[in-house]
Amino acid sequence: MNPRPLSGISEPGEQLRPRSQWGTIVVVYLSGVVAAMSLGKFSSVGPEVAARLGLSLAQLGWVISAVVGVGAVAGLPAGYLIRRYGTERSLVVGLGLIAAASAASVTAGDFGWLLAARIAEGVGYLLVTISCPALILRLARERDRGAALSLWATFVPVGLGASTLAGGALGSALGWRGWIGLIAALTFVMVPAVWMRLPRGSARQTSAGPVPRARALTWPTVLAAAFCLTALVTIPVVVLLPTLLIEQHGRSVAGAGAITSVISLLGVLGGLAVGVLFRRGAPLALMAASGLLVVPAAWLTYSAGASLAATVAGAGVIALENGFLGALVFATLPLVLERLDHADVGNGVVAQAGSLGSLLGPPLFGLVAGGFGFQALVLVIAVGALAAVGALLLVSRAARRPASG
Repeated sequence: MNPRPLSGISEPGEQLRPRSQWGTIVVVYLSGVVAAMSLGKFSSVGPEVAARLGLSLAQLGWVISAVVGVGAVAGLPAGYLIRRYGTERSLVVGLGLIAAASAASVTAGDFGWLLAARIAEGVGYLLVTISCPALILRLARERDRGAALSLWATFVPVGLGASTLAGGALGSALGWRGWIGLIAALTFVMVPAVWMRLPRGSARQTSAGPVPRARALTWPTVLAAAFCLTALVTIPVVVLLPTLLIEQHGRSVAGAGAITSVISLLGVLGGLAVGVLFRRGAPLALMAASGLLVVPAAWLTYSAGASLAATVAGAGVIALENGFLGALVFATLPLVLERLDHADVGNGVVAQAGSLGSLLGPPLFGLVAGGFGFQALVLVIAVGALAAVGALLLVSRAARRPASG
């Protein structure tokens, strides 16, 4: 299957639009950042929540990961749902649901109530993360889509970083309920801000065309598989880095946390780099092949007797590649869609795959490291990275690049 070039399936009226609507794109991006802040809001106040509500570590883990779990189960169905009801409406509803569920979390008195609120929040988060990139596709001119989607791909590390940094200080000052309430209020504010900025009248999404058949999703599914594998073998490196630094290098809890925070933000640089390279017409295959750097970086991170500098450098490269390859997936998706209005379903496939990899990666790494030692993770990462790069190289052969001018 060879996808039709996007220039033949442009949104109605696009040729009359002189430039990409970057102001609206930024607002849509910020809605994703706020959603990601809600995703990570319990990380910094987790110990207090567990103590106040009497939660075990396993229960706290479910509270933290429930949002991602919803995406791992319902990404594709959500894509079809958004296709039926529209991306603008779905984004606003998703933000409203996150805000309402966050507010409900403030009143939680036990594990069941808190988990139910987080599951509802996960539904809202899924609507936001599928709607936003589909909207950005329509708001950006064809030559700007790669850069705009690369920017979008940074919303998770930016949101999580902001939530972690702010949550530590504000959580101590306001208590965990005050901090969660503040996030709920911020999300409520985004609802009218986004609604007022979204296209209106004839510029709004028109009725969607035919529902994409299974064959039309072949290359998006291959791309999603690459995304799943990338998340599976890169995200756990950052998640488990504090444990590695404490156990293998004798760092303090505070020191390990500070190092990990800095390294996690490298993913933002990786995502932005894809946007620059896309605008300059860099070959997709060459960008995909950069994922091979993950293999020697894994060896630096986990090899026996590795120095602290080597471990940090290796983890930094992996975090950078996590952001780079994730952004590459988002930027490449419109190039393998048969029709631009398949973006909602295509993003649903990608969201489900990424959530699945994010959900399964940490426990897989924990199982391997606990049974065979950290050094055994090098093989796991190598196999996953090679498979992910192979899938991306296949996709790059099918993708049609727009003109770079």
